[in-house]
Amino acid sequence: MEYRAPAALEQIHRVLAIPTKKTDTYLVKHLSMEEMQFIFDAPDSTVRHGIRDRAMLHLCFAGGLRVSELIGIRMDDLKLQPQATVLIHGKGRKQRCLPLWKETAAALRAWLTIRGHASVPELFLNARGEPMTRSGFEYILRKHVHTAAKRCPALSSKRVSPHWLRHSCAMRILQATKDLRKVSLWLGHANMQTTEMYVRADPTVKLEALESAIAPKLRSGRFKATDKLIASLRAGSFMPSEKAFR
Repeated sequence: MEYRAPAALEQIHRVLAIPTKKTDTYLVKHLSMEEMQFIFDAPDSTVRHGIRDRAMLHLCFAGGLRVSELIGIRMDDLKLQPQATVLIHGKGRKQRCLPLWKETAAALRAWLTIRGHASVPELFLNARGEPMTRSGFEYILRKHVHTAAKRCPALSSKRVSPHWLRHSCAMRILQATKDLRKVSLWLGHANMQTTEMYVRADPTVKLEALESAIAPKLRSGRFKATDKLIASLRAGSFMPSEKAFR
């Protein structure tokens, strides 16, 4: 607006000077590795869509991907030799190259074996042979979370969204490396302040600080039986009257 309406420049600056309204900041929601394993085991690996779903879930978690990044991966973005890597097209046209676990690479190889030829370059396809959509992946995740909840009751009380997988990956990397910069690079954050929310949600970082600090000592004491209250109770001077029970 500064260039389109130069006459309103002063008013624009006054608007920009208005402080941002403070809102409640909640901890990020994430899943444990045990819960994630139940979700990975939910797809039926003997059918085509089950193999595809398992590869999508594994890649989404392993790469800490946004849904738009996951469904936007093309065939030529995936390299399985010599080292399995995937090229991610992130927000703001920023790219990042991520290595993959052997388990994730194996799940992707299984999908590529049965994917077949398609007229679209996207890696993941729906039942009609078209590129997977955001709503399509959200449906797939809800379905498998519901299946996993039968074996893991803790999942039944959680409304797991695709972003939960991204948060779960970030927490896993932070706990493994203790390096916030590596988490930021892995997720493709433009600002380190965005990544700091995972430190607030990780109790292990605070536990290390607690163990390294020396706690103040408390003077040991003992409640003596010579206290006036104990003495009065022993003497029977505080006995409820019969009226108190009526």
